[in-house]
Amino acid sequence: MAVPRKKVSRMKQGMRRSHDALTSPTYIEDKDSGERRRPHHIDLKTGKYRGRQILAPKADV
Repeated sequence: MAVPRKKVSRMKQGMRRSHDALTSPTYIEDKDSGERRRPHHIDLKTGKYRGRQILAPKADV
């Protein structure tokens, strides 16, 4: 079994863990409807993606 030769320093340990932080998901305001949506995702209210109609528009209840 492999055994590390030296103890990992706090700096190297911190550098390794720097990418482990959780980030909140980003949202953008849709140009057409003004609703918030994820980037590169379909706007569920209008059913459009990049100006094209992909899904049927969601009916308001």
